Amino acid sequence: MANFKGHALPGSFFLLFGLWWSVKYPLRHCWKKGQAGGRHRPPKFFNTIDFVEGAIKIFFAFVGIMAEQFVPDGPHAHLYNSEEKSWVKLMNWQHSTMYLFFGISGIADVLTMSPLPVPLGLDRLALSLALFVEGFLFYFHVHNRPSLDKHIHSLLLVAVFGGSASTLLEVFKRDHTVLELFRSSLAILQGTWFYQIGFVLYPLSGPQWDLELHDNIMFITMCYCWHYAVALLIVSMNYGLVWFGVKRCLRRQLGDIEISLKTTLNSDTSSQKALLQDSDEE
Repeated sequence: MANFKGHALPGSFFLLFGLWWSVKYPLRHCWKKGQAGGRHRPPKFFNTIDFVEGAIKIFFAFVGIMAEQFVPDGPHAHLYNSEEKSWVKLMNWQHSTMYLFFGISGIADVLTMSPLPVPLGLDRLALSLALFVEGFLFYFHVHNRPSLDKHIHSLLLVAVFGGSASTLLEVFKRDHTVLELFRSSLAILQGTWFYQIGFVLYPLSGPQWDLELHDNIMFITMCYCWHYAVALLIVSMNYGLVWFGVKRCLRRQLGDIEISLKTTLNSDTSSQKALLQDSDEE
């Protein structure tokens, strides 16, 4: 959709997943660190949330495709108009194709968490492919457009292809916390930048941006760096909060274990004393 809502929808998708990943991966990492140096396997809870995450990804992709196709001014599943001999709303079709590959990524997530003999790393490979397709489509999305329009979309490609390359490395470096946090930060950057594109090209209020003014291009480039700085700050804060929460929970568990051990030892000591007293009386 060539409007603000059309950019807010994928922006919300990436922002929510980026925020979720910035909590999930530190939680898994801190849990492993706290459980005897990570020698124990993570609980089934993590597999469950991965399964749910894949299902949510499929749902978001379905909603995105329906929104692109069946809005009032959408193509309504018509690709070519034979009467007018022209393509029908190719921009909507490109967005639908992007959502399609993220839906395939969600299916790969679900299959990876299922009992089926799915190769390890298929979920990361599918996500890397989905991000690559997104960047590939957007690269040919803005030809013959004003300078600021092309520039603001080209900045998005940095996050998209960066996320694709990082996720591809995760196929071979599974559960690598640094790569996972890097992907989380780029997902947050994508989400906020989609909103920024919407505000620049389709402002909700105020004057229109001059799409040919070079100063606007310079400001947008600087603004992109600010967006990523905020994304890194969010990831860092979430990591710190998760680390503090996990550490506090582990302390409580250790305290409960110590109390139960003391209770057991006291009961054993009292029972031994009682046996000794009985033997003395006999």
